[in-house]
Amino acid sequence: MTNLFTVVGEFGRIAVEFMKKGSNPKIYEGAARKLNVPVETVQHGVEGLVYLLTESSKLMISEVDFQDSILVLGFSDELNNLLLQLYLDNRKVIRHILQELAPSLPHYHNLEWRLDVQLASRALRHQVKPVVTLKLHLETEGKQSARVLQTDPATLLHIIQELERALAEVKTNHCRRILRNIK
Repeated sequence: MTNLFTVVGEFGRIAVEFMKKGSNPKIYEGAARKLNVPVETVQHGVEGLVYLLTESSKLMISEVDFQDSILVLGFSDELNNLLLQLYLDNRKVIRHILQELAPSLPHYHNLEWRLDVQLASRALRHQVKPVVTLKLHLETEGKQSARVLQTDPATLLHIIQELERALAEVKTNHCRRILRNIK
């Protein structure tokens, strides 16, 4: 049993290194030689452990939820406890790694708008043609940029209705439960 715990501990160390620095075939080869197993077996074991740790860390699942998740794998209680300890010891490091890898998306900084109405032209004297111009200021990693958008009021109203519908959906119990698990 001690040998199994040593192997799982080493796989855990390799998994965290994999997340930090990427895949290293030499490490797989060395571990495969020590265990007398094919390199693919070691690689699949580490990749499975990486998946388990990253998904659990992403969702910040509790100890009980983690244990429930790995219970279906059919491991012994000692091994389950070792995996739980590996998760608890590394989840903050893994979340930090995942945050560094996440793409930086632009976010809202400011909005300017203007309503232009064309009342007449040479061809049509009594024409009403409203246009809403929006200047959306965005910020990405401290850098600001601006996007200019133009639309008619009917399309703008449709966009507002869709955004309000999405906001109402986020307030439902189902979405709150999902958001609670994401944080």
